[in-house]
Amino acid sequence: MRNFLLSLTAILALATPIWGETITIPGPEGPLEGALISAPDASDIVVIIPGSGPIDRDGNMPSFQSKTDLYKQIAEALAAEGVASLRVDKRGFFGSDQAIADPNDVTIGGYAEDMVNWVGRARQVAPCVWLAGHSEGGLVALYAAQTSPEGLCGLILMAAPGRPVGQILIEQMERNPANAPLLDDVKSLVTDLEQGKTRPFSEVPPALHALFRPGLQRYMTDLFSHDPIALARVWAGPALVLQGDRDAQVQMRDADLLISALPNGDRVDLSGGTHILKDDVPGNPFATYSDPSLPLHPDLIPAIVDFLNAQKE
Repeated sequence: MRNFLLSLTAILALATPIWGETITIPGPEGPLEGALISAPDASDIVVIIPGSGPIDRDGNMPSFQSKTDLYKQIAEALAAEGVASLRVDKRGFFGSDQAIADPNDVTIGGYAEDMVNWVGRARQVAPCVWLAGHSEGGLVALYAAQTSPEGLCGLILMAAPGRPVGQILIEQMERNPANAPLLDDVKSLVTDLEQGKTRPFSEVPPALHALFRPGLQRYMTDLFSHDPIALARVWAGPALVLQGDRDAQVQMRDADLLISALPNGDRVDLSGGTHILKDDVPGNPFATYSDPSLPLHPDLIPAIVDFLNAQKE
């Protein structure tokens, strides 16, 4: 009977939904909000930093009709492995929309300052905090690590850029033959923004208005100024680089550059993995951006858990 009761308890535990507790910390002008999933006796907590644009703590971009549930899936999978997590909304967006009046009036340094403060809050849950940055969030994680905040044990860089983002933007545009008539304008705009100069909106070709809106141009002058490799060389702690070979946004060479610059880095390649860290769907390159039912790449969570456990040996 005792064994039966133990088995029943285990089954019920597996069937119980994993809920995230909403928590806040002070932001620059109002609160920053995140979702905490605790794990019993957890020694590690992973803080998940979203990628670029209006992407929420779950990994979705409602304004672009993009729904992946990527960060939510990662958090829930980590909880099943006994790892706590905290996934956050960036200042100016969603639950953190009161933290700053204009979500475009931000910098990588500002985002990194928020992450340092989140590290302090995460330490109240588990002693070892890991910053897991996805895409642009990897750049934020590298920047935040420069100050070595107390409690930060290491970095997890998921499909993170290894080159200045402006150069990656040009490369993305070049891969689509339909963009050929726009490439000279894109390169010229990126050059100006890298030099800290914005372009009057009236001088931006209409086909590029969505990409180079005035508010976004302000943000890009800062974003394009950062070199991930220079930041990576400074961080001497543990770091895990995760990169899919079917990623249409960040390339394998970015992972090559990052791992060569990190003094204490490990790397796991996700065979068939997209930028959303899920298996590519043949014939449907955008499936992982729009179908939240698709599971995480099978190697993703094992790679993270193995990495965390290796640091305890």
